[in-house]
Amino acid sequence: MIDEICRFSLLMPLRSIITRNLLQHVLAWMMIGCVWYYLRYQDYSTPEKALLVTVIKTVDLALMVYLCNYLLIPFLLYQKRYVLFTLSFLTMIVLSSTYKMYLIGKLINNPALLNWSGNIKTRIYDNMIPHLFLVIAGVAFKLLFDFNRVQKRLAEVARERAEAELNFLKSQINPHFLFNSLNSVYFLIDKSNTEARNALHKFSDMLRYQLYELKGEKISIEKEISYLEDYISLQQLRRDNCAIRFVVDPHMKGIFIEPLLLIPFVENSFKHLSHYGKEKVNVLNIDLGKKQGSMYFNIRNTTEIKTADLPTPTGGIGLVNVKRRLELLYPRKHELQIREENGWFDVMLTLQMDW
Repeated sequence: MIDEICRFSLLMPLRSIITRNLLQHVLAWMMIGCVWYYLRYQDYSTPEKALLVTVIKTVDLALMVYLCNYLLIPFLLYQKRYVLFTLSFLTMIVLSSTYKMYLIGKLINNPALLNWSGNIKTRIYDNMIPHLFLVIAGVAFKLLFDFNRVQKRLAEVARERAEAELNFLKSQINPHFLFNSLNSVYFLIDKSNTEARNALHKFSDMLRYQLYELKGEKISIEKEISYLEDYISLQQLRRDNCAIRFVVDPHMKGIFIEPLLLIPFVENSFKHLSHYGKEKVNVLNIDLGKKQGSMYFNIRNTTEIKTADLPTPTGGIGLVNVKRRLELLYPRKHELQIREENGWFDVMLTLQMDW
């Protein structure tokens, strides 16, 4: 019941936006039709014919504008298929003008409009040229709105990146003091305690990666993999009942991704591991590779089976942040699926990469 209320509350703003935009479009086209009728009604024998002709012209223009703005521009022009866009655009103008001229000829009983015989230049001037410029005007509005939307999105991304960088700088402590302290602790550990020394060494490498390596916009996948391996090794020290398998495609070389993009999923998997005793072993499988022009990152681990009296935990801040980063850094170039069922927690991430 609560889920239905939440879903309804999310859909209400969307419905109001669609309704408001639809009403605005209808009013705009009614205004165009009224102006058209007022300027040309005297050209026809009766007001009824003038009204019908106005409706045909207005609907015809609206269909062309919407066809161009919501089909030709997104799927052809924005995909840089300029030749196909131009040919489709001109074909649409010719076919629409011809059919409109035929309908009006039938309506006002004018045989001259039913075919192209006669003065072709007049037909082109009276029908196609006005169509061409009117549709181009609609395209110009579409491009202007899209440009404005892209600029706002870029400004939002720039602002959030600046805020993230500032937060990162604020969170940094003096690295020299930190590493000197770690070195002091390292030499205080007895040499025979190799496990503790190795753990501290891996932690030092992870910290060095965060402080020194993450200065550019992207990082090589090899360094990101090494960071994940160090993190997994540290987790294994405190989890002796977990069988971990981390498989990396050998072809994953020379790829650059956003830093610390994968670690939240691994952290979340360790967080959701079952609290098995020694009689049962947890399983954590991690696969990283490339397939059909995309990079995939899949994680599957055992987790607690939810019961009616056990509340389902909400997603942590790490997953929320990484989802937002994916939306900003890989818009329409990623697919993230997270599901939990039958005692298993699965994360499947796919990124379209520029190889």
